[in-house]
Amino acid sequence: MERITIRLPRQQVDMLQRLVDGGEFPTVSEAVRHAVRELIEKRGDRALRESDQVSFKV
Repeated sequence: MERITIRLPRQQVDMLQRLVDGGEFPTVSEAVRHAVRELIEKRGDRALRESDQVSFKV
């Protein structure tokens, strides 16, 4: 697994911690991984299509 660094507003970090404290996720990192997985599931196909279109134009 790779490590990345992100900066988030304090309010978002607090909300992530509340999800952990409420038992939704074991750690803040797991909550962020979950959010990234959902984003990729929703928009990943579009990103791939757009990258394919760019490669054809070159």
